Amino acid sequence: MSPVVHLPAPLRATAADSSEIQVTGSTVSDVLTELVRLSPNAAPYLLDPEGCVRRYVNIYVNQEDIRVLEGLSTRLGPHDEVIILPAIAGGVTTLTSRPA
Repeated sequence: MSPVVHLPAPLRATAADSSEIQVTGSTVSDVLTELVRLSPNAAPYLLDPEGCVRRYVNIYVNQEDIRVLEGLSTRLGPHDEVIILPAIAGGVTTLTSRPA
């Protein structure tokens, strides 16, 4: 068994519309490399032009942010879950009355 990667909606089209995919790898970096190899159209979403993970992409292993683990070097076991989430920002503020 390999780690399972949970994909956000924008990435599902790059993986035959699957919400999750099993990808081999012993670290988060390995899994991302394999994911991009299997789904090359995922690369622009995940990686910047230098090949680094885009700053607005959040990655979790078993619901733990990799930033508090070992980053891309975080080790993975065969039953681990990797969750890729885009950061969410913005929105619209609606004023119901004018400020005084």
